[in-house]
Amino acid sequence: MAPRWPVPTLLGPLVAAVLSVPTAAADVGAAAITEHQAEAATISGGLVESNHAGYTGSGFVNYDNATGGYVEFTVTAATAGPATLSFRYANGTTANRPVTVTVDGAAGVGVAFPGTGAWSTWGTGTATVSLAAGANRVRATATTAVGGPNLDRLTVETGAVTAGRPADVNGQLRVCGLKLCNRYGKPVQLRGMSTHGIQWYAQCVKSASLDALAGDWGADVLRISMYVQEDGYETNPRKFTDLVHGYIEEATRRGLYALVDWHQLDPGDPNANIALARTFFTEIAQRHRDKTNIIYDIANEPNNVSWAGIKSYAEQMIPVIRAQDPDGVVFVGTHGWGSLGVSDGRSEQDIVNNPINATNFMYTFHFYAASHQDEYFAALQRAAARLPLFVTEFGTQTYTGDGANDFAYSQKYLDFLAANKIGWTNWNFSDDFRSGAVFKEGTCAGSAFTGTGVLKPAGVWIRDRMRTPDDFPTS
Repeated sequence: MAPRWPVPTLLGPLVAAVLSVPTAAADVGAAAITEHQAEAATISGGLVESNHAGYTGSGFVNYDNATGGYVEFTVTAATAGPATLSFRYANGTTANRPVTVTVDGAAGVGVAFPGTGAWSTWGTGTATVSLAAGANRVRATATTAVGGPNLDRLTVETGAVTAGRPADVNGQLRVCGLKLCNRYGKPVQLRGMSTHGIQWYAQCVKSASLDALAGDWGADVLRISMYVQEDGYETNPRKFTDLVHGYIEEATRRGLYALVDWHQLDPGDPNANIALARTFFTEIAQRHRDKTNIIYDIANEPNNVSWAGIKSYAEQMIPVIRAQDPDGVVFVGTHGWGSLGVSDGRSEQDIVNNPINATNFMYTFHFYAASHQDEYFAALQRAAARLPLFVTEFGTQTYTGDGANDFAYSQKYLDFLAANKIGWTNWNFSDDFRSGAVFKEGTCAGSAFTGTGVLKPAGVWIRDRMRTPDDFPTS
């Protein structure tokens, strides 16, 4: 496959459209949402203060620097069932301030509460628990001598699982055999969208568009495409890491899986960026390790590099993620721009003969249906019988992401992927001028993203194929 294209400078600089703290999403699943201020809760081993800006209500709770302090909320649920707890907090240190969250004294769930950069910078930590019908005592107890974070507010969202939000239903994923399986051990197919490069099109990924993606489109997964070069991560690692943190929280808020894409492209050898990759994935995995909706894609489209080189890179990087998040699924790009080697004159047999020495990971495949037809499709068919696969990028056009759409061959691919429970994310969720961008030019400057009126033909086609609810088995 060919490299992903750069975007002309006339498209403008990065737009600060992503919130570092999630905002309330649209009602994408008939969920009930209630908010509880920490200063109104029962407090033991802490004080109500208001000396740091940005809190809501009349103040926040500053835990004592000791183990065992807690903030206890009384949460009323209309019916028994699962709930998502979102704690708004600040941690001006660089060390975690973990707590254990319990409901009526039952076994607890840990929340890490990593540093937010300053005591006036607020983030969100989440936990999924089961509530009884009626009143519940939700307690957040500090587990180390440094105490808990500054706790501002608890938001409780109930009804999400019965409404079928994908990350809530399926929980922590794992690779079982050749399939991606949910927490019940059942194979699932995730379907969703890839952002364009977030250095160019952050304005297209904001509350209104994500609400549409989760609700109107019925997506399961958001691929966060963070370029390493091409005005991306290497120019300002702190800025781009924080953008990815924000996108992860936005996806989590909407019950989507967050696929973190290390979008290395040029140089094509991922080993050239391995030091940067170690730094980036260590922080991402450490901060979000307690979430169950994170997938790590450590190499987008390796090119001009042997399979042996990619294998070496993967066997160094997978342990980096495992050290922070032992359960996280990892994706690894294949040679020849994610083509299983076909674009390099090779084949999937390179991988079959020399597989990565790791578990709980998948190989990725990319295709552009107007360019990649019989030879590529045959390689995918053969590989699917031998390797765990996920299609992290595809388009209905040529490999440039432009030109005429070949919906017939695209459907041939999608039928095969559905029959084999192979997940996919489509390129791309932006209003780029090319035919592969789903939105019409200028759409992202506004706030209307639902329906088909704002979509190009490729957008109408892919939205239609995402709107049929997936059957996520739970037994």
